Amino acid sequence: MVRINRVVTRGGDGGETSLGDGVRVAKNAPRVVAIGEVDEANAAIGVLRVHVRSDAAVDAMLARVQNDLFDLGADLCVPGGDRARLIEAPIARLEAEVAAMNADLPPLASFILPGGTEAAAAAHMARTIVRRAERAVVGVEGLNPTLRRYLNRLSDHLFVLARVLNKGGDVLWVPQHLARGGAASGAGGAGVKPRNGSTRRRAADEPQGATSAAQVSPAPVRSATPPARRKR
Repeated sequence: MVRINRVVTRGGDGGETSLGDGVRVAKNAPRVVAIGEVDEANAAIGVLRVHVRSDAAVDAMLARVQNDLFDLGADLCVPGGDRARLIEAPIARLEAEVAAMNADLPPLASFILPGGTEAAAAAHMARTIVRRAERAVVGVEGLNPTLRRYLNRLSDHLFVLARVLNKGGDVLWVPQHLARGGAASGAGGAGVKPRNGSTRRRAADEPQGATSAAQVSPAPVRSATPPARRKR
């Protein structure tokens, strides 16, 4: 059991902090930065829970995630620790929950903009912070790869949860050249293309709301100069 008797210690006033093994390191060291990013992700999940507290099942699901993130932070805190707190089981649980949520959603034919209901917007915000935490964790050498896999899977989980919280009202990206041309008002593309009925991102290191110029070609530009007449 953890006991915290003192909050103000003044031990970090010089810009250093202690890891779980007692070693003092700079507060901007990669491992400490990663711990902070995971902490922020956990706080974002806490905000999301405020928006979904009327749904006991979703709230319980997110409570499990918050505990997982604390375990993940504990593993980050002890370099070379011989007892991993975050194991494979939570990753398998996230994958099962993603599959269950996704089963009742319509396939995506375009990309999604973060937003919609307050709860869905909060889920998207949490997702992007989790992605940042994942990038920070990747920058720490010698870590258990389970930590990276968990964060990668969690961002998928939050993306699908955001769709669930939008209750079928996905906010779709409309490319500007299509909007100007009067194309379908609600169609476009925004972060995830469906494959075999699932919602998978294009690349693990890109946010779900991104796309590339190679995927969306701009409308052809017509020259304002009339073609030269053929000589008779």
